[in-house]
Amino acid sequence: MDQQQLKDFMSFNKDGELKIPMAVFEIDERYIISVFQGSLSDFDILIKYKQRINNNWSRIRTPKHIHWAVDILIKLHEDEIKTQAFLDFLLQTWKDTLPIRNREQQEHILNIEMLLQGGQDIIEQYETLNNKGEYSIKFLILLAKLLMIQEKTNMENAFMFKNLLESLREKGDIFSAVSTASHNGR
Repeated sequence: MDQQQLKDFMSFNKDGELKIPMAVFEIDERYIISVFQGSLSDFDILIKYKQRINNNWSRIRTPKHIHWAVDILIKLHEDEIKTQAFLDFLLQTWKDTLPIRNREQQEHILNIEMLLQGGQDIIEQYETLNNKGEYSIKFLILLAKLLMIQEKTNMENAFMFKNLLESLREKGDIFSAVSTASHNGR
């Protein structure tokens, strides 16, 4: 699909209003991630995705922390050392991620090359994790970066995403991950 077809495919109605994505990214022919204008502020973003399952596209979904956290737990079970290193990468990415404060920064995140800048080496480094769990590494990196930007834009001193990464990195157990991902704290 070309960009216009992808935007049409990912558009949806909410309260009688058509929501058209500002950007759409197709990942590994299995995922389509869309970025929409959010409603919390001028620079808020809303993230949605579809996943190809058995040659059919899922309904449009809003990613939740618990979804990718469960995937990371599966990856930890299958390859703890590589997944721990991947979590270290995500924690560093968290530290390096800045909130959106102007239109130029917002335009920057609507470009997949900018979002994945330097990420190809990381994707290749952890590609063996693609076969473990539900999500590919490229999808997880892009989704994580967008979620980090979203969280920091809406509350610059936010910490939920970071706490979840730390919980997965330090403990790697289901209870801690689910508790943190579902906003119940530690």
